[in-house]
Amino acid sequence: MSRTTWSPRQPHNQLPLLPPTTNLESKTVLKTCIEARAALAELKQAAKLIPNQAVLINTLPLLEAQASSEIENVITTTDRLFQFRELDENADAPTKEALRYGRALLDAFNSLKHRPLAVRTAEQICSHIKGVDMHVRRIPGTALAHGVGRIVYTPPVGEELLRSLLANWEKFLHQQTDIDPLIRMAVAHYQFEAIHPFTDGNGRTGRVLNSLFFTSENLLTLPLLYLSRYIIRNKADYYRLLLEVTKKAAWEEWILFMIKGVEETSRWTVAKIAAICTLHEYTRDYVRKYGQKVYSRELVDVIFELPYCRIQNLTQREIAGRQTASVYLKKLVTLGVLEERVAGREKLFVHPKLMQLLTRDGNQFAPYK
Repeated sequence: MSRTTWSPRQPHNQLPLLPPTTNLESKTVLKTCIEARAALAELKQAAKLIPNQAVLINTLPLLEAQASSEIENVITTTDRLFQFRELDENADAPTKEALRYGRALLDAFNSLKHRPLAVRTAEQICSHIKGVDMHVRRIPGTALAHGVGRIVYTPPVGEELLRSLLANWEKFLHQQTDIDPLIRMAVAHYQFEAIHPFTDGNGRTGRVLNSLFFTSENLLTLPLLYLSRYIIRNKADYYRLLLEVTKKAAWEEWILFMIKGVEETSRWTVAKIAAICTLHEYTRDYVRKYGQKVYSRELVDVIFELPYCRIQNLTQREIAGRQTASVYLKKLVTLGVLEERVAGREKLFVHPKLMQLLTRDGNQFAPYK
């Protein structure tokens, strides 16, 4: 399509179908794919080797939820997400919305065991995120703006057209297997955002779909790729390059940007997993040595799975009865492993060193005191 047929204020009803007519697999792109695939393989192996995978599935998706929500100006903190993950009725509205993102990711991941990634998956994800039933748009009026009144893109309109474009998007994901999956992810992500099928929640839904695509292609076994962190750090480029594809069919720069994000994020996550494993082993040995009477592997596991731990978390897992569970957690406070905090009527036992690892780029931690 020529550049002159597109206007930001007019619905982009001529959005080209996939695959694009341009060559997607240039030498530069393929070379970048090799490096990113190696980083992804390393992440997949790192996740497999961690003794308790629940530690990862209960922590890293919440980091993705916080970052992906921040991109859409839904601002909360990682601390608040962990604090309210089990009792979100007490949380503020942005935290509730980000928690819904985390649940949407995990629920959709579990759904892949029964059905492939599809348009219906996207509808379910968006419904989870928004907390109401979300379906493909039926009425016009959706436009994307930067600043006050400056419309930069108007997506296609008409439910029949949108569903046709989404069917093509779905077919591209599953049938264009001759194209490297990382390239397919980048192309499909652009197309989903360009279709903009819902009245709200498209960006977050699209980022969940990225994570799920990697697991559906068996590039990862768990949805641990924290790609929103990379997008936040390069937000201006992310939106600029999306628009450049629309305006000029500038696919290569966009694909390179996304694949580089996969590589960078994979290596960051591998280092983070290694640091969590090191802290887990150190904590286990420390509690075994200085808290012999309360030590159990299950106790150490639970404070890594739930950095904001409650007494009932121990009782629910049958680690101890309520009174004994309180003794165990208070002993970990005495040892300097946990900090006790009061939140309303409940007591929270926070694991500061783990929270620091999860919320900071650095992977070093000081000894317990």
